[in-house]
Amino acid sequence: MGVKRWGWLSTGVALALTLVVLAVLGAREPRPGNDVGDLAAPLPMAPRTSGTSTAAAPPTVPPAATPPPWMRRVQPGEKPPQFVLFSFDGAASKPHWDRIMPIARRSGAHVTGLLSGVYLVANQDGGTYTGPGHRPGKSSIGFGGTPADVALRIGYLNDAIDAGHEIGTHYNGHFCQGDEPNVGTWTTEQWDRELDQFFEIVERARQQGFKLDPAAVRGGRTPCLEGVWEQAFPAMRAHGLAYDTSHVSLGVVWPTVQHGMWEFPMPEVRVPALGKQVVMMDFNLWYALNGAKDEPDHSGDYTRIVLDTYRSVYQAAFNGNRAPVVIGNHFNEWAGGAFSRAVEGFLGEVCVRPETVCATYTEVIQWMQLQDPVVLEQLRRMPPARN
Repeated sequence: MGVKRWGWLSTGVALALTLVVLAVLGAREPRPGNDVGDLAAPLPMAPRTSGTSTAAAPPTVPPAATPPPWMRRVQPGEKPPQFVLFSFDGAASKPHWDRIMPIARRSGAHVTGLLSGVYLVANQDGGTYTGPGHRPGKSSIGFGGTPADVALRIGYLNDAIDAGHEIGTHYNGHFCQGDEPNVGTWTTEQWDRELDQFFEIVERARQQGFKLDPAAVRGGRTPCLEGVWEQAFPAMRAHGLAYDTSHVSLGVVWPTVQHGMWEFPMPEVRVPALGKQVVMMDFNLWYALNGAKDEPDHSGDYTRIVLDTYRSVYQAAFNGNRAPVVIGNHFNEWAGGAFSRAVEGFLGEVCVRPETVCATYTEVIQWMQLQDPVVLEQLRRMPPARN
């Protein structure tokens, strides 16, 4: 979930208005199934990345065991592939995985599911999780249902892993502003505790057959894009994470190193049909379209508008700096499934285009590790791609 911005307002006015609106509205984090779920906490204004790497050395990940043909150093004068990164917060809905997986298989795409750890915890075992500063058994997004529900979930997440998709973290209890203490106030010690529990949950699930190697969890997105990054990033690094994808950039930009972590920001883009600047995430787009009201009768229109936005942003990046296009989503049926249809449609059409690679975050880091650092720096210095 992200933030909302309006191009026709000045930055300062937009910030103030957004904070007021979101304090009243809140946002929804979908449950593991088809439904929307309960109201979660409101969202603050997400941080814009500076676009400049900090002094820390870039984190590294192991090279690909069986590299695909595009996983190589670009030659002098050659353009990089146009990467498109599809990522899904929560990542626990079987109906949505069942739709995404065949499309990805046909188009040669890999996607990233950012898993909320509590979805691997049965309701009856909720007391085993204690969010930092919260009572045992409290989670803003509930838990994973019955033991049979969790066992089924482990099975289809294993299918995703076997197909080459990445599983990252969306942490656990999803405590956003208004559900105090929220993740935007946590100390390094509290982030340490949250990540300790995420990996403890993964380990218990591994005892039930979950195939996720903890070492393969290399990054994530924070709930509601919140966090004091000087506090959060040290805990992430200490737990072996190499990337974060919670910040926002004006246009599409290349990843930079922030406090020792690769930062893959979500782009703030123009929605051509609205003439507004919006962070390119499903909830943000929904809010920009109609204030996040569930209007299934307009579903087809919303799907077309979002698809047109995706296409416009992709073309700007492809013809410009070739920076990875980060598309943030949830597995949801908001507005009659408009946003799920848009992302599924775009996945099927863009991933088969020439010079285009739909990859995971880890795969993009592996590709960057192969490149001449001078070339990467030249790419980062190119102007952001803006549609």
